[in-house]
Amino acid sequence: MKLSHWGVALSLCSCLALIGCGQPQPTASSTGASTTESSDAQADESIVAAVDDSTAPAADGTETPEATDDAAETEEEVVVIEPGPDAQKAAQEALIYAEEGDVIEFAAGEFKLTKTLSLDDIKNVTIRGQGMDKTILNFADQQKGTGGEGILVKNADDFTIEDITLQDTPGDAIKVDGSHGLTMRSVKTWWSNGPHAENGAYGLYPVLSENILIEDCVAECASDAGIYVGQSKNIIVRRCRAEKNVAGIEIENCIGADVYENVATNNTGGLLVFSLPGLEQKNGSKCRVFNNKLYDNNHDNFAAPGNMVATVPPGTGVSVMANDQVEIFGNEIKNHKSTNCYIISFFTTQRKFEDAAYDPYPEAISVYDNKFEKGGYDPQKAWADVVAFFPDGKLPDIVYDGMVDEKKTVDGKLPEGKQIFIGDNGDFSFANIDYPKLMSGQPPELDFKLEAYSTELPKLPAITIPGVK
Repeated sequence: MKLSHWGVALSLCSCLALIGCGQPQPTASSTGASTTESSDAQADESIVAAVDDSTAPAADGTETPEATDDAAETEEEVVVIEPGPDAQKAAQEALIYAEEGDVIEFAAGEFKLTKTLSLDDIKNVTIRGQGMDKTILNFADQQKGTGGEGILVKNADDFTIEDITLQDTPGDAIKVDGSHGLTMRSVKTWWSNGPHAENGAYGLYPVLSENILIEDCVAECASDAGIYVGQSKNIIVRRCRAEKNVAGIEIENCIGADVYENVATNNTGGLLVFSLPGLEQKNGSKCRVFNNKLYDNNHDNFAAPGNMVATVPPGTGVSVMANDQVEIFGNEIKNHKSTNCYIISFFTTQRKFEDAAYDPYPEAISVYDNKFEKGGYDPQKAWADVVAFFPDGKLPDIVYDGMVDEKKTVDGKLPEGKQIFIGDNGDFSFANIDYPKLMSGQPPELDFKLEAYSTELPKLPAITIPGVK
């Protein structure tokens, strides 16, 4: 193969970097000076079937965190929204006039909504239904010019949404921007026509937020990412299921995340941990990815033609780009056509950037105690060109681009604490693809040996969130 083909192959990473995806009148009844218990989280049956018992100890030996109520109960105003032709008005008015501690409760049934529901600048508000299989907010008839999101929340601290489904939004299903204290529990987002380019980009979409708990949720058929957390701090994503999205779960430019006991299957790419330049929060770090099941993420890419993510090849389990201090352990990662796991720098995108504060290199990455099976057997799109360098015609389970910041090296190696650690992953394969030589137009010297990657890194601490143990 000609070296010029490598530029085509690298388009894979370029795309992934931007994923860095006539009824009765309703009533709105209120009850004051009383305490209403939140309904139990009702996980989708597919989660229950596919994810291990949530009470099992975490891989680091601690108990699996559980959400806890505040020590002191406070009175809450509960506004109940019933299905019907005036549900849109009743729900939006309840959100407009909401005060701290209020609960906006949707009754069981299907709500046909025509505009974005929005909440701004109110602390400690809860939106809840009766269960993700019982309360459905349907935005299929949403009017143009009324917002693309299903629910849009801005600057609302201690916000909770639970036990509800949002479907068929023109844009993002749920976007939360600038929240300190956010819980998404037993929420489902999906598009009923299946994977399609016209679906909204994101299912669950918190950004520029802190202390985020996403648990027992389901995200299907998003044209970019099912569960996307961007430019945020202190994050837990657990016991969720992402299926039939372009990207299943994506953690982008975030600092401090625990992503565990999730299932990502039948996406184009399973789980992504990225850092991109030019964003308000830079240089993502301190992310633990553990005890997840990532398998069969080989779905055809259905992003809209012309979008950069439209050329992402199917068949990747877990992907790390330009992040530091990422710990990947205890996962089941199997049956990915292109590769089960890759670790790359931003340089592989071949895109220029002028962000002096951005660090494009992946450093302090640990991959150990995972179970890899059947990866790289049929590389797709750009990966098909990459595999031409491999004598057996297959990509290994773990692919590393070999890019290091020479300003940090000592005797040509990264100093202790910044190295790549590839530990015992059972029966697996590995390769350093020597991107520096490829970038200079020389044939790569593929390195399959693990000796240079055998120095362990310190374990990252568990993420702690107030009110969650």
